[in-house]
Amino acid sequence: MDVESIADELYVLHPTRFVEARDAVADEALTAGEGKLAAQIAALRRPTLSAWASNLLVHSKPAQVTRLLRLGEGLRQAHHNADGTQLRRLNRRQHTLVGALSRQARDLAAGAGHPLGEAAQRKVEQTLHAALADPAAAQQWASGRLVKALVPPVGFTAAAVAEAPTRQAPAPSKARGRKTPPRPERPDMAGPKSAREQRPGEARRRKLVQAQRAAEAAEQQARQREEEHHQAQATVERTESTLRQLEERATELAQQLHATVELRRRVRNDLDNARNRAAETDHAAQQARRAAETARDRAERLTK
Repeated sequence: MDVESIADELYVLHPTRFVEARDAVADEALTAGEGKLAAQIAALRRPTLSAWASNLLVHSKPAQVTRLLRLGEGLRQAHHNADGTQLRRLNRRQHTLVGALSRQARDLAAGAGHPLGEAAQRKVEQTLHAALADPAAAQQWASGRLVKALVPPVGFTAAAVAEAPTRQAPAPSKARGRKTPPRPERPDMAGPKSAREQRPGEARRRKLVQAQRAAEAAEQQARQREEEHHQAQATVERTESTLRQLEERATELAQQLHATVELRRRVRNDLDNARNRAAETDHAAQQARRAAETARDRAERLTK
């Protein structure tokens, strides 16, 4: 077997079972002389709860995976072309499909005996949005071997899609032959304010830029917290591995102690038997000696 097929089996296991199963398979590979494969298996990281649920979804619903990947291609193309009409249409499909897949992931996790909490559920939805937004994220998600939740790039969120500009229809043409006299310009309409009115989307774009900056700051903080979590998770895995080794050693020592106690019992029985035998042979030897002495004395008396 190769590491990919082994990983496919491991990453649908609940995170609490992952480390033990991974180490067992790595030990088997090492025993079989597959040192390189054993090292690759041992390097596999335990998934978070939301990543595990996402992996379950990918392995259980391949048709839905294809639907999401195709929708992501269409969304990215429409976003690239700044096609507001297409974006709004695909955005409605996005919300429907993400909601359906998120519920399916929740049901799969519950069916496996590990229901998702609200935080993990949001992470699953976040991962689905990332797969829609980014081709690399889509490939990671579709592999079914996620270690942690994916994060959609800033600027391609559902809110950004909803804010896509639409082309305004031109003002209706004036009737032929009629000339409307120019309106006198009001003092408060001249200058920069008039220029702003010629750009009605400027305020909205400023708000979007501010929102994107806030999202980037929040994203940076989230990544920092996730990195702290992964470091803590790595410590947990190392400690679990150490504990497992100590428990195995304790089991071995307990077995050795049991064998030693049993051996001591047998040796004591052998010693008791040997002592009894020695006592019996000593008594028999004394009797034989006395009989020999009696026989010798009788022989000596006959020779006189």
